[in-house]
Amino acid sequence: QLHVVESGGGLVQPGGSLRLSCVASGLTSDYYTIGWFRQAPGKEREGLSCISSSDGSSDASTYYADSVKGRFTISRDNAKNTVYLQMNSLKPEDTAVYYCAATVRILFSLCLTWGNEYDYWGQGTQVTVSS
Repeated sequence: QLHVVESGGGLVQPGGSLRLSCVASGLTSDYYTIGWFRQAPGKEREGLSCISSSDGSSDASTYYADSVKGRFTISRDNAKNTVYLQMNSLKPEDTAVYYCAATVRILFSLCLTWGNEYDYWGQGTQVTVSS
């Protein structure tokens, strides 16, 4: 059974940085997609970034929403089964609850929009960007 837990949220000033962590315990499959999403009050869930494993014919791939491209970076530490989301140049509009999700399927670029294809979700971590 795969279990996902996020951490690293908090209060940060505009222009600041945070690094979120997502531990995907029980992930033993060679094939996976792990994504970061967020949801602000009154808004729909938004896919931010995701990483899909290699399918054997291509390398692992990372994807970013336009709203965070150039500011957020996703990475994975295989030894720790942890995916990180480094968030720089944070803006007040980045304020939201951030969620990590995982699936043992390879979603490729659809990983940003096919939120319902993820089977495992974390409880969320609050990120507040305010002066």
